[in-house]
Amino acid sequence: MRVAVPQFWGSNCDQDALHSLRDDLGVQASYVWYEETSLTSFDGVFIPGGFSYGDYLRCGAIAARAPVMDAIRDMAHAGAPILGVCNGFQILCEAGLLPGALLRNESQRFSCRDVFVRAAQQESLWTRGIEGVLRLPIAHMDGRYVCDAETLRELRGGHRIAYVYCTREGRLDPAANPNGSLLNVAGILNVKGNVLGMMPHPERATRKPFGYEDGLRVLSAFTRANIAV
Repeated sequence: MRVAVPQFWGSNCDQDALHSLRDDLGVQASYVWYEETSLTSFDGVFIPGGFSYGDYLRCGAIAARAPVMDAIRDMAHAGAPILGVCNGFQILCEAGLLPGALLRNESQRFSCRDVFVRAAQQESLWTRGIEGVLRLPIAHMDGRYVCDAETLRELRGGHRIAYVYCTREGRLDPAANPNGSLLNVAGILNVKGNVLGMMPHPERATRKPFGYEDGLRVLSAFTRANIAV
């Protein structure tokens, strides 16, 4: 498995993404610059968090129009595993690879803390075998997931809500929702199930010396995809 980590001006979680994949998960990972137009030497993509282009216009709006996104679209349509975390989630929505949008947190404040999430289903590459509650960090100002009623019906009916914010015990509770997202949504999938966007940062939870390793359970989808191939 060879995973591309795109770098945009202003990205600041690219190193976390690279090292979690390469050093903790044991897969090959390399940076690719935003001007790259071909990713044929890669099997998957991890679009990292950060504040690409300073969040000007809208979060992810400029990065979504970078040359590398055409190559990422090609990989997504071919069924390759694509993960977008935080700003990466915003970029996927702006690029049309995922529906809906990420708006300002309900609190109108930047939120940086640990949250609890659980898989809402286990039918996709990104959630298969993930049981129980995961503890993951968040760090965002614009993480409130919204979409229209029809899109929400499609997400629910197609089992495309991947992760939801929950209590430590796994209960859905508005108090466990850090940003006001619809239905406590923390992450969603595309129709094929190979593209995941999520606001929590699994790449920051991959080593016990740093607190916990729950993020590896999410990132391990890259290795499962390699086995499937």
